[in-house]
Amino acid sequence: MVCLLSQFIEPSYALRLLEMSPGKIGYLLKDRILDAATLTDAIRRVHEGETVVDPTLVTMLIGRLRREDPIDALSPREREVLSLVAEGLSNQAIAAQLYIAERTVEAHVTSIFLKLGLDENPRSHRRVLAVLSFLRS
Repeated sequence: MVCLLSQFIEPSYALRLLEMSPGKIGYLLKDRILDAATLTDAIRRVHEGETVVDPTLVTMLIGRLRREDPIDALSPREREVLSLVAEGLSNQAIAAQLYIAERTVEAHVTSIFLKLGLDENPRSHRRVLAVLSFLRS
């Protein structure tokens, strides 16, 4: 379990960190942690196995373009869901933020996995692999 607090946005370092350990990872910017509850929540989520990436870093990484981007196959709503997954939100939190049912979020996540070619494998965490694809795009 690693929860990195950084003063600088280092996309390449964040990607390497996520690739080396695809679960129980957090990369947060110190300036965006406004209170102890925010930090405590992030640490709890990382401890529970989630990956938490600061929204500023997610936005920066989204802006990078590359050829043959697998993310292009996703619908706008699927991209929105994947963006929130990249921020470390649970399906329940995504549903609440988008005002949709949690089962709808689950359907979007399943569709994202299929479109990105992420087969179920007990040795990998598809949610983290989807986020890595998203961050690389």
